[in-house]
This record gives sequence, C-alpha cells and structure tokens, in this order.
Amino acid sequence: MKVDYKVFKNLYQDSVSLMQISAQISKLPGIQQASVVMGTATNLEQLHDVGLGDNISAGPNDLIIAVMGEEDACQEALELAHERLNSKPAQDSNDGVRAPDLVSMEMAVEKEPEANLALISVPGDYAAAEAIKALNLGMNVMMFSDNVSIAQEKAIKTLARERNRIVMGPDCGTAIVNGIPLGFANVVKRGAIGVVGASGTGVQEVTCRIDQLGAGISQALGTGGHDLSEEIGGISMLFGLQALAEDDATKVIVLISKPPAKAVAERILELAQAAGKPVVVNFLGAKPEDITRPGVTAATTLASAADLAVALLNKTELHQHASQPDAAQLAILQQASATLPAARRFIRGVFAGGTFCYEAQLLCQQQGFSASSNTPVSGNSKLADIWKSSEHTLIDMGDDDFTRGKPHPMIDPTLRNQRIQAELNDPATAVVLFDLVLGYGASEDPATGLLELLAQNHQQPMPLLIAHVCGTEADPQVRSRQIESLRNAGVIVADCNAQAATWASIAAQIQVKKNGVSA
Repeated sequence: MKVDYKVFKNLYQDSVSLMQISAQISKLPGIQQASVVMGTATNLEQLHDVGLGDNISAGPNDLIIAVMGEEDACQEALELAHERLNSKPAQDSNDGVRAPDLVSMEMAVEKEPEANLALISVPGDYAAAEAIKALNLGMNVMMFSDNVSIAQEKAIKTLARERNRIVMGPDCGTAIVNGIPLGFANVVKRGAIGVVGASGTGVQEVTCRIDQLGAGISQALGTGGHDLSEEIGGISMLFGLQALAEDDATKVIVLISKPPAKAVAERILELAQAAGKPVVVNFLGAKPEDITRPGVTAATTLASAADLAVALLNKTELHQHASQPDAAQLAILQQASATLPAARRFIRGVFAGGTFCYEAQLLCQQQGFSASSNTPVSGNSKLADIWKSSEHTLIDMGDDDFTRGKPHPMIDPTLRNQRIQAELNDPATAVVLFDLVLGYGASEDPATGLLELLAQNHQQPMPLLIAHVCGTEADPQVRSRQIESLRNAGVIVADCNAQAATWASIAAQIQVKKNGVSA
C-alpha cells in the first residue's frame, strides 16, 4: 500500500465540507483510508497516528489531502479531492462584475448588516477568537468547532451573557433557527415546540419524533456537551430557555441533556418552573421525582420527551412512550430468537449517535444488562480494547477515538458497517443494535452499504438485527425508504432508540431463559 498526500497553502475549508470530501474519496476502489484536514498540530498528529503521513510540512492555514491505497487509486483520489475543493457554484451573471470575497466577519456584517448569527467551523485552536469577534459584532454564535478548552468556553459564554447573546457550542452539531437547519439537522415542520439540547443526536431524535407526531418546531437550540457542567454553569441552556419562554411562537419547551451538575440542574429547573408555559425535561438517567415540579414534566426517554411535549401542546392525556413490545412485537422477537444457539448470548450496540449509545446503555441496565463501552455510563465498564467487543458491548462510533483522520459515521458509515459485520461474525453475538441517522450532512443513503455487507454474510442462524432510523419523510434520504430497505433485509426496525434498546434487551432475555444461563 502506498501513502501519498498533497498540501495546499492558505486554502481554508470548513470541517463539514472536508469530512464530506474525505468520505467521497474513501469509497474509491483501491483506497484503504483517506483524510482531508487542515494542517493544525492536532490534525498532523492524528495523520501520523493512523499512518497517513510522517513529517508533513503544513501550517494551520494549509489544507492536507492524505490517502493510503494502491498507487493509481491514490492519484485518482488526490485529483478528485482537488477537483471538489476547487469546484465553485455557477455565477449568476456573466457581465464580468465580481464581488470581492468576504475574508473577515467585519466584511460579512458590512454586507449583511441584519445578520445576527455566525456559524463557526474552524480548527478549535482558532474558534474561540472567532467567536469573540462575532459576539463583539453583536451576533449570536453557533460553534460547530470542537477542541475548545473549558476555560475558553467559559470566557466566550460569559461574554455572550454580557452581550445578551447565545453561544451554541463548542461542538454543537445540530440546531434549527427560524426554520433553517444548521449542522446535522433534519427537515421538520415549523410549529410551537421549542427545544434546547446539550446533545446533537438527542435534539435530532426529539425534533424528528415531534414532526412524526404531526407537530412542529419553533426553534431548536444546541448548547454543546459541556454547557451543563459545574464549570460552565448552564449559561447557554439558561439563555435558550429564557428566550423560548419569551417567544410568543413557542407554546411548549423541551430541555435535553445528559445529567447536569447538581447545582446547575437546580438553576435550570427553577427557571423552567417560572417559564409560564409547560416545560418537558429529559436529563438522561435522572430520577423523574428529582425533576417533576409545577409546570415541569420529567421524560424518561428521548422519545417520551417528544410524546409528552406534543400531548401538552394538544392538551391530551400524558403518557411516557411505550418502549415495551406489544404481543405482536414480542412474538416477532421470540420467533427471531428461536433458532439462535446457546452460544449467542450478548447484545452488541454499534451507534453513530453518542446520545443514542448513552440512552441505550441506561435502558439495557434497567433490563438487567450491564455493558462495556468506550463511553460508559455510571455502572458500566470501560472497554479495554475499543476495537474488540467483550460480552455485552455498546459502542459510540462517533467518538474521537474512532474519527481521528476519518469522517464521522453519520457522513460515511463505512467503519460503522465494518464493526457491525464483525459483530455478526462473532459467535457470541445474539443481537446487533444500531442506529441510522438521516438529515442534512449525513450519508446520502446510509442503508445501502450496510445491506450490501449483510447480503455477503452467509452465517446461519444470523444474530438478530434491531435498528431505529432517526429522520423524517422530508429528509433527503426519506425515512420510510430507509426503513423499508432495512426490513426487506430482515432487520427489525423500532420506532425510536429507546424502543430499539428495550427490544434488544428482551431478545437477550429470551436467550437467557431459553438456555438457562445468567445475563
């Protein structure tokens, strides 16, 4: 295998564009792996770690294309990536007049003085400075960039609070502002439910399910995963909650997060109680009695958060989402498990969405199955080798350990699909649990590559495949089309992540009872 690379001086591209180009050239025949990144010190180190280049001479403003594969394939990949980087949209006119490129935030604001939101997607070393510039220009900020220190995040958000602005992020992957999807967001109806979430895929799950239930979204604001820590103090969630409380178009509010610091949670719940409109709170894994108070309803799962919000909006009876299978669904699980040999005992979860992995671990625990993970919840164990599952294992394939030098699995599911194939080939696997995440920025047809691998798998009997599809009918990938493809291939498709995780646990319980072994 040959390793080759090109460096382009002073050629900046945002990280989403680079991940999409990386995904495209990675799929070329003869290419083993590929990466298109800016030349920051962190990225250079990661390229070295994955074997894509030693001693590359590049600065943080330079762009690197690095590939590994057959010699001719490497050349083709470099040329295709270069072509994609230099492609430009067609000009609106051919009169020879061309507006100057906007090379600073000041120029952009001068051209569009009504603009009040800056989306920042630059290497983390420079993101904080750009966020401060945007705030000083009077704009709100969405920071798609990650690798921003806690101290920088605190300084940025403190300044935002002084300026009466919101900072979504750092590492905010999803938002919907005035009906416009930002980052990895889905196409959902406009409506009267507002969402503030510290989790990108958590926000996607809730907004998509609200859309599926016939309601719509007024605003969906991300906060970044560290916002509710003790150090940051929930600055962005508190701002978003207050903004939605004052928004006449928002009638119901949903808050989503992994468990916040105790003092931060209390401040948020106090403000939620005073919001003057119904608030649904899903702090994943929190006890409902610690959340519920006048005006505040606790949701036990992401799907329940959506169900309760729609019920509050429509003034109908409140119910948590029913994740347990009905009689017909249980019969399907029993029939599918009937032919599995006793050696197939374990749940193997392979997730693109980090919050889906987190929620699935909690739900499997509730059903009596503790698991290993690269991102374990309290009570679960850290996986010794992230590349090899051990007993019950639930993996977040979107974690940094898996995405160094590679696109996120929502953009390019190749690595995730390979892990699913490995779990299918493991004679100890009883159930493979996974997600498909649709929407802008995601793979154009995430089911196809996986189904091609499944078609090549001739092991009998196969482990159960249980999945859920996070998306809507209006998404470019069309949710029903993805579900149909999966079901035609024998995959059991649940309504939501919580239901899929519960069904996987029940299938494993059937194996335990059938074979008289311990969980």
